[in-house]
Amino acid sequence: MNISGNTIFIPGATSGIGLALAIALRERGNEIIIGGRRTELLDRITAENPGMHAYRIDTSDPESIATVSRQVIAEHPEVNVLIPMAGIMRAEDWTRADGFLETAEQIVTTNVLGPVRLIAAFIEQLQNRPDATIVTVSSGLAFAPLQITPTYNASKAAIHMLSESIRLQLRGTSVRVLELEPPSVRTDLMPGQAESDFAMPLEDFIDEVMHLIESQPDATEIQVENVKFLRYGEARGDYDTVVATLNQLDPHGH
Repeated sequence: MNISGNTIFIPGATSGIGLALAIALRERGNEIIIGGRRTELLDRITAENPGMHAYRIDTSDPESIATVSRQVIAEHPEVNVLIPMAGIMRAEDWTRADGFLETAEQIVTTNVLGPVRLIAAFIEQLQNRPDATIVTVSSGLAFAPLQITPTYNASKAAIHMLSESIRLQLRGTSVRVLELEPPSVRTDLMPGQAESDFAMPLEDFIDEVMHLIESQPDATEIQVENVKFLRYGEARGDYDTVVATLNQLDPHGH
């Protein structure tokens, strides 16, 4: 992916990694279009960042995705990069029948069906551009599980394999697939995460991501150093230790 000269749509960019990424990409000479559910946040962000465009979109709602995607394409026919950022992460208790189903369904709808529907809405537009990119957003937890968030882990594993698969199908087209794999980053994705010593500072994460995109324009995965402990545990042969460390267990799982 080229670091500049793009027209980029980022649904899910009103806070956290999405917003920080939108601002960083704008500073590098890209036209940025953000999307989110809260109009007041969209208005504030565009006021603070003149020239940035915003659309109200609910990525858990297929009708909203279809309608807004058509509008974005009609009003910004140069759009050539799609970054489906919107995602939710919630703790679940799978030991109780009433402890997880509704939450799990919400996570799958937002984290899996949202990106799938967005890609479906934009795939013809992207293939009509001479140089286009889909940036999917998985997680280090796609490769090692955090025990309190089983459906989130599974949703990000699905995004990883989706990225691998559609990259194969899109070979020979103008569309590249780039997978962003964040570690834990200091955002409000989960309660207490913004203050976590384990989580990576947001500014440091974005700076490293920008450097990787710029220095590795042909990369298929964007992996900051902090995520490699999770990403390559199985390949290194220390997967059990990774899982134990992540969940603060001893090597036998206690």
